[in-house]
Amino acid sequence: MKVGILGSGQVAKTLGTGFLKHGHEVMLGSRSPEKLADWASENAGAGTGTFEQTAAFAEIVVLAVAGRAAAEALDLAGAANLAGKVVVDTTNPISEEAPQNGVLRYFTGANESLMERLQARFPHGRFVKAFNSIGNAFMVNPTFPGGTPTMFICGNDDGAKATVAGILRQFGFEPEDVGAVESARPLEALCQLWCAPGLLRNQWTHAFHLLKLEARDRVAEPV
Repeated sequence: MKVGILGSGQVAKTLGTGFLKHGHEVMLGSRSPEKLADWASENAGAGTGTFEQTAAFAEIVVLAVAGRAAAEALDLAGAANLAGKVVVDTTNPISEEAPQNGVLRYFTGANESLMERLQARFPHGRFVKAFNSIGNAFMVNPTFPGGTPTMFICGNDDGAKATVAGILRQFGFEPEDVGAVESARPLEALCQLWCAPGLLRNQWTHAFHLLKLEARDRVAEPV
């Protein structure tokens, strides 16, 4: 697939390298594409461009900017270039305020999410939340002694979620669909949970893993 990644930070570069590793065509987009020259020179076949050029190139768009810059990045990409396309939303609504006792502060409320705002602003994009609850060092084929890590996803479009689930399996995750766009509220909060051990104890080498009983082992539904 042609994958256009909006962003020039470490998350964007890590995912870009991962998509190239798995045989996809990749373009990274930035307000200043020249800042990506070193990354492009180290990754044969990779392209760079503006946000608009990258979104126009893409069959799948990956949003990998700071949460507070997400809406502007998509504005620059252009609504027409997002229409009908899967948009993988890796962002979290982290504010510029300092964490409080190891808990990141968010600029959204408890009953809303950044992805809900973005989906409402760009209604013809097929948004799927993914890659937002793990550090960039473990985004591409991580290995943990406890088994395959879980990546929770959500979004309104079942076809888009199926596409992202396939990508996640390529990248070494077990996808877990937890519902429609409103489920981005707890998924974005997972970033706060993932970061808390790091902010408190400098412990950054972990991932989430969902343990499930097989259907035959279920004795009762939870009350």
